[in-house]
Amino acid sequence: MSAAAGKLMETHSKGAEIHRGDISKVKTVELLEEFSLPKGLLPVDEIQELGFNRGTGFVWLKMKKKKEHKFKSIGQTVIYNVEITGFLEKGHFSKLTGVKAKELLLPVVVCDILVGDPSPDMIKFTAPVGLSRSYPLSAFAAEEAANAAK
Repeated sequence: MSAAAGKLMETHSKGAEIHRGDISKVKTVELLEEFSLPKGLLPVDEIQELGFNRGTGFVWLKMKKKKEHKFKSIGQTVIYNVEITGFLEKGHFSKLTGVKAKELLLPVVVCDILVGDPSPDMIKFTAPVGLSRSYPLSAFAAEEAANAAK
């Protein structure tokens, strides 16, 4: 865990809902739905712990191991670290850590995910350097993620 992620988790864990084990997988899907994010956005099958502070919107996920996932319908590979952190608000996952997308064979950090940009059926991923890509929301449906996990 990075020092910054550890500090954020320590700061926001007070008053947070924390789920461990199989229930964390169910609660992750519920959280994605509640905040209007696609259910297939995260590798739910690998999640061992979910923490969420409703007061601040801070969320953290701990997974069994680092995971690489290819979203076949858009040909995009995403790398999920063992720990993922960020802030949730309706249709928006900001200040994200622990997620990278492969661009031209190089991993690029993803720091922001916004649903509905540039149109209601799209999702936009932004890197800290200002680069961004938009894809159809349907590419991140739970069925797509389940098929790719096989």
